[in-house]
Amino acid sequence: MVTAFTPPEATTLRPGIKAPVKETLLTPRFYTTDFEAIANMVLDLQDEEIAAALEELRADYNRHHFVRDENFDSAIDHLDKKTRAAFIDFLERSCTSEFSGFLLFKELSRKLKGRSPVLAEAFGLLARDEARHAGFINKAMVDFGLSLDLGYLTKQRTYTFFPPEWVIYSVYLSEKIGYWRYILVFRHLEQHPEHNLYPLFNYFENWCQDENRHGDFFKALLRSQPKMWDTWQGRLWGRFFLLTVFATHTMTVFERADFYEALGMDAKQYNIDVIRNTNTTTARAFAEIMDTDNPKFFELLEDCSQANEKLAEITLGDRPYLVKLLLKIPQIATIIWSLLRLYFLKPIDAEALRSEVH
Repeated sequence: MVTAFTPPEATTLRPGIKAPVKETLLTPRFYTTDFEAIANMVLDLQDEEIAAALEELRADYNRHHFVRDENFDSAIDHLDKKTRAAFIDFLERSCTSEFSGFLLFKELSRKLKGRSPVLAEAFGLLARDEARHAGFINKAMVDFGLSLDLGYLTKQRTYTFFPPEWVIYSVYLSEKIGYWRYILVFRHLEQHPEHNLYPLFNYFENWCQDENRHGDFFKALLRSQPKMWDTWQGRLWGRFFLLTVFATHTMTVFERADFYEALGMDAKQYNIDVIRNTNTTTARAFAEIMDTDNPKFFELLEDCSQANEKLAEITLGDRPYLVKLLLKIPQIATIIWSLLRLYFLKPIDAEALRSEVH
């Protein structure tokens, strides 16, 4: 069951501090979980993998990477108003997402200290990386004359409760899809430097390796819990979270089409490439993955995205509330029906593929 804690009313923000975007299904969320259950997790099945992932985190390969250079000076002077707005939206959502991870991992590290030393250390190192990412992005926002008050976000954002299994599924997927999001942008700009509009993208190659290492740690956690992949319930939950992440990514990418257009990228193809690669990667962890080659797969995802765009248009319109509500019903029905059809498309048995000898 998902419950949420809503903090007290917001206070007035200081000048130069950007007001957080309104929370929606597509904005990054802040989470809490059952810390006691995580402290009691038995990890024996993945001891070696967890130890290896922990060593990778300890190495801190990017400890000297996130240092701004002279390329940031006057880097945005050439950007037009539309492109600046697209960048600010990208930076804010990215910063909020990284900071959300920091808060969750920091609290996990604190709660597990003395109970599960390996997990406490690992979550502390994960929090280190997420804080570094969030801080670096927030400094980039200053170039645009804005910044996020991360302390304000900590106190004012709604915290949603996720059971430990949901946290593991969702964080694993967010880290792996994050890797593909970053590396595909980096590779595109490496081939087309004329579209590299801002020096932040020069950091993406090393940066995405943090995402990859985080995902590897959560993969080991997931595989240490057979009920998450070796049961019919685990298969259903895995597919549910895959679909949720892929649908959210599709809607967000099409919402941000202006941003990808500014980078010289085709938003539709970028979305397809990210999802296909992420889906293939998750075959190493999940018992089942989505069949992205099914001709209906991306068609149904785009139906969800188009309905979401219409919902946004209705929300921003000046019609009476009741009229808006009635207009939204067909769009909401389209999203629900498309997601149901996607969920029940025949999946690919990743466990069977894993056991094949090549």
